Amino acid sequence: MGKPTGFMEYQREPKHDRQPLERLKDWSESHPAYTEETLRQQGARCMDCGIPYCHTGKLIAGMASGCPINNLIPEWNDLVYRGQWREAYIRLAKTNNFPEFTGRVCPAPCEGSCTCGLNGEPVTIKNIEVEIIDRAFAEGWVVAEPPPVRTGKRVAVVGSGPAGLACAAQLNRAGHVVTVFERADRIGGLLMYGIPNMKLDKAVVERRVKLMADEGVRFVTSTEIGVHITPDRLVKDYEAVVLCGGATAARDLPVEGRQLLGLHLAMEFLQKNTRSLLDSGLADGQYLSAKGKHVVVIGGGDTGTDCVGTSLRHGARSVTQLEILPRPPDQRAADNPWPQWPKVYKLDYGQEEAKALQGADPRQYQVLTKRFVGDAAGRVQSLHLVSVEWKKGADGRFGPHEVAGSERVIPADLVLLALGFTGPEKTLPGQLQCKLDDRGNVWTDESKMTSVPGLFAAGDMARGQSLVVWAIREGRQAAQAVDRYLSHGETVLPA
Repeated sequence: MGKPTGFMEYQREPKHDRQPLERLKDWSESHPAYTEETLRQQGARCMDCGIPYCHTGKLIAGMASGCPINNLIPEWNDLVYRGQWREAYIRLAKTNNFPEFTGRVCPAPCEGSCTCGLNGEPVTIKNIEVEIIDRAFAEGWVVAEPPPVRTGKRVAVVGSGPAGLACAAQLNRAGHVVTVFERADRIGGLLMYGIPNMKLDKAVVERRVKLMADEGVRFVTSTEIGVHITPDRLVKDYEAVVLCGGATAARDLPVEGRQLLGLHLAMEFLQKNTRSLLDSGLADGQYLSAKGKHVVVIGGGDTGTDCVGTSLRHGARSVTQLEILPRPPDQRAADNPWPQWPKVYKLDYGQEEAKALQGADPRQYQVLTKRFVGDAAGRVQSLHLVSVEWKKGADGRFGPHEVAGSERVIPADLVLLALGFTGPEKTLPGQLQCKLDDRGNVWTDESKMTSVPGLFAAGDMARGQSLVVWAIREGRQAAQAVDRYLSHGETVLPA
């Protein structure tokens, strides 16, 4: 695949981004373009390695390795190298319903498993992916393809995040009549309100949703199952139901001062900002503004980064990000070998922007929040933290241990809790009498069916907090299982 000597002839092309201080002036995700020659050279770097872990989608010792949806990466890299863009799009669309999403927001476990990365820089798989799909839309190759025949079988999908959309797209492709229910006012779930516009432009989401609607998928917004429609009615009206509500129960931080004003869960902050941005360009003021404030983001990961980038665009006075874990190493550690995803230090877009504006990476590692202190009006004013060391305890497990004499105080006018999620909200699974697993997620068997016949679950709701690309895989697998259930053991859908 590609050019046999391409990985030796061409260097990895860095991602084309605007300068950080320029990006902070708007909410656009626009990037400087690549030339045709550059893109073909990058495709040429994908050598015929013989062991393409990039598309395996396996967990090795609990760590991701390769693409969970088994994208045919060497094939479409080779086609890009040869200038056969439409054929590259056809290959890409075989395995991925939404490459315009994954090409923008996926952390690219495929690149972490690229053979070129063993002793050099991996192929720019993610950038090539998004260039293929963006060109396909621009050239008019992506068109609505309604199924030629309808089965008459009705399926309800609850939740319109990546798992729900992937499931709905596949079931519609099989000819079933699909209705997607979303409690928010716009379709997209996490893609719409959980990821800021500068990372995933909402016009990109709306474009795909319109395409699915043109193919026959019915979308119902501002409708919550258990509130606007009873679960009993849902199960009665549809031959199958798929729960794709995500893992939206946020992890909190129950320390002294948590009740003070100015402390918010990260998703509340991000969702209100995006809704106001879409509704009025932030003119309505219906969001949590960080302007002129000392912002403290507690927690790392993508959500923490998004809080940093959003706060900076508001005009925060300062942004500090606290992480309890140690700073990752600059190179792979001995216990994190290829082809696992490399757990190494990097500056994501938010930290890069903070460094450009404030002069340093905003993250403080190995720190633990002790308490919040407020003013006379009950609004948070400062945060007390302490350094920790990770040591083995009496039970043999590693854990954080406070460093004596390291307690200090930092200013905090706005605190955003980006501590991840504990699993799905329990109300709807409880109403439907679904069994939960030992982590509190909706239990499913290998076919994605819950403990209730005809009721399926996919994505973070069944898997727990994970990546968009895993949600797409789960949605596709659930659709295949539903098709088989409705078709008496047969299916026309790939996993």
